[in-house]
Amino acid sequence: MLLKNKSHTLRSVADKLNVSTATISNAFNRPDQLSKVKREEILFACKQLGYLGPNKAAQSLRRGRSGIIALVLADSIDYMISDPVASSFIRGVSEIVKDNGSHLLLFSGSSPSINSVIDFVDGFICYGTPRNTALFQELERCPKKVITVDFEIPERASVGINNHQAAYEIALQALSPDDTVAIVGLRITNAEKTSKIIETDFVDVATSVGFQRYKGYQDAMAKHGLQIDTSLVWSVPESTQAYAKQAAEEILNEPKLPNTILCMSDLIALSILKELLSAGVKVPEQVKIVGFDGIEETKRYHPILSTVYQNSTEKGRMAAHLFNSKDPKSLLLDYQIFCGESC
Repeated sequence: MLLKNKSHTLRSVADKLNVSTATISNAFNRPDQLSKVKREEILFACKQLGYLGPNKAAQSLRRGRSGIIALVLADSIDYMISDPVASSFIRGVSEIVKDNGSHLLLFSGSSPSINSVIDFVDGFICYGTPRNTALFQELERCPKKVITVDFEIPERASVGINNHQAAYEIALQALSPDDTVAIVGLRITNAEKTSKIIETDFVDVATSVGFQRYKGYQDAMAKHGLQIDTSLVWSVPESTQAYAKQAAEEILNEPKLPNTILCMSDLIALSILKELLSAGVKVPEQVKIVGFDGIEETKRYHPILSTVYQNSTEKGRMAAHLFNSKDPKSLLLDYQIFCGESC
């Protein structure tokens, strides 16, 4: 019986089995080059030796690719995978990556640098502006392929929707000329907790989905002769029930309750909707509310939320297709305005 030896190399295994290194390599990587019986014989012998196959790192160097794509998420991995919009996007990317025989590496947008992974990935798909702005600057200079999603880097292909126009259209569904309007934004400032905004606190306009939606709301309000009252604008750092609940409680404590609330995500809108209903506020009779994203959860609550529907899974697929393209071009995807019962 052959003894296991974890230090075996392709050459030492070939010598021990009295075959060429090409034969061993074919058994692992090109099964069509060997008969079924011969391949099974080689693989069984390698297993007995404890040899798992040719060195993947060395193969990557020879091929000039690793088959690994880094998916840079906007925030921490634990938060992003719990978010239904982000998880749908990841699912779409994963489908295409798997079909192409590659692998996906999730990378936190809060990480200090992409240098820890740049040497062994083929490139980057970036979902949302990284929370650590230093990563944005590194990605601008990155020599490998970079595809951005929901934000842009000069001379890099991107995929997304027209957030300004979508926000404008959904706001028009809710607004009337005499409304008192509150806005609950998602990361429109760099504040780490739910708080009212100060104009100078806005994050970089060019890279902020939240700011584009904010401008869409502003333009819709202007069409009705309304101006944004910044004392009625909140920024939440994450699209979670806890952060949105705090905004809802502060809205309910306002001297005059706003009769229209424009929310930058469905999770935020649903959390606020629950708090309003719990407080005995009638929706939409007393307060109208709209969301953004079109997550499935909105259909399980009444009144059903009016929102912007974007297909995040398809967005993920398109991002992966762009990455695999030899000459990727930026894509602007369609969205739909869903008129529910909340406005």
